[in-house]
Amino acid sequence: MDDDRPVALDEYPVHQAPLSMKHHVSGDRNAYDRCIFHVFDHAGRALLIAGLGVYPNTGVVDAYATLRTGDRLHAVRASDALGDDRMRLEVGPLRITVDEPLRRFTLSCAADPADPDGLSFDLTWTGDFPALWEPHHLQRTGGRLTLEGRRFVQAGHCAGTITAGGERFEVTAGEWTGTRDRSWGVRPIPGEEPGRAAESRPEGFHWLWIPMRFDDRFVMVVAQEDADGYRTLNQAQLVRDGQRDAQLGWPRTEIAYRSGTRHPESAVVHLTEPATGKPLEIGVEILASSPLAVGAGYPPADDWQHGTWRGRDWTDRRVYDLSDPAAHPLAAYGVTDHSARFTLDGRTGHGIFEHGSFGRHDPSGFADFTSTAP
Repeated sequence: MDDDRPVALDEYPVHQAPLSMKHHVSGDRNAYDRCIFHVFDHAGRALLIAGLGVYPNTGVVDAYATLRTGDRLHAVRASDALGDDRMRLEVGPLRITVDEPLRRFTLSCAADPADPDGLSFDLTWTGDFPALWEPHHLQRTGGRLTLEGRRFVQAGHCAGTITAGGERFEVTAGEWTGTRDRSWGVRPIPGEEPGRAAESRPEGFHWLWIPMRFDDRFVMVVAQEDADGYRTLNQAQLVRDGQRDAQLGWPRTEIAYRSGTRHPESAVVHLTEPATGKPLEIGVEILASSPLAVGAGYPPADDWQHGTWRGRDWTDRRVYDLSDPAAHPLAAYGVTDHSARFTLDGRTGHGIFEHGSFGRHDPSGFADFTSTAP
C-alpha cells in the first residue's frame, strides 16, 4: 500500500495540522496515546487493570490486562505493528470498544484455548460522572522535555464477567467500581540512550493519583512532589452532576506505611471545603494492590514495557506469585495501584489509591532510595 495515501480518519474534520491523521505532529519517538481502566470489587477480592497504547513514531500498538486475586497476578500482554485504522482498539486477544464516547465502553479479553484457567473477561464500563481534566503534566530531566501529557479521568460502574485461575467473578454495579484515565503526549519509551540528561535525574519522586467515586459525587486528588516536598503537580476537585466543579484546596495526605516498606496500609487525605474553609478529611482503607511494574508493563518492569517492539502478533500470558515481595524487587521502584475504600462525612466510596515514592522524600522521613517506614 502507498504510504502517502489518505487514511479513513482523514475524512473527518479533526485535523490539528496540515498532515494526514496517520502522522503525528511531533517527530519525538516517545509520542504516545494511551488509556488505562480499573475494575475492582468492594471486598478486595479482585483488581483488574487493562489498557491500550499507540506509539505512532515507533509504529507500535500494544495492550495489557492484569488481575490481582489473592497472591496471584494473572497477566496478558499483546503487541503488534500499528496499522492505519486508529478506531480499531484491538491487539491480540485484548479489545476496547468505544460504545459511547466519554460514557460507555466494552472491555474484553478472549480466552486462550490452550489454557482454560487463563485470564479472560467481557465487561461493560459505564461512566457515572463527567470526565475531568487533570492538570497539564510537564516534566524535564536536565534541560530536556521528557514528559508532557494531557489527561482526563472518570469514575463509573461495571458489569460482566471475569474468569481466571478457575474462578469466575460476576461483576455487578452495586459491588464493583470502575475508574479510567486517558492520556496522550510524550512519555519515555525504553531503548533510547539518555545521554547527559541521566546526570540530572532527581533525588526523589513522590506521586499520588486518587480518583474516588461516591454515590453522589466524584473526588479527584493528584499530587507530585520533589525530594524536599516541593509540589510540581496539584489537584483536588469535586465533581457533581448539574453543579459546577469545586476546588478543594491544597491536598495533604498522611500515609501509614507497612513497617520496613513504602507500602501504604491506610491514609487520610486532608482537603478544604471551598465555601467555608472548613477542613475535610477522607479516610482511606487499602483493599488490594497491584504493582504496575509487574505484568502491566510500566517502568521499571524487566520483562516487557510499553512501546517496545516485539514483532508482529506477539502475545504473552503468565501468572506471577506476589506472596514474596523479594521475588519482584523492581516493583518497589514503580507505581502501585491500590483499590481502596474511602469515607467522607458519613459517605462510603471506592476508587484507586495510586502511589509511588522513590528516593528521598523529606515530608515522609525517607532519606534515600533505601529508606523505608520504621
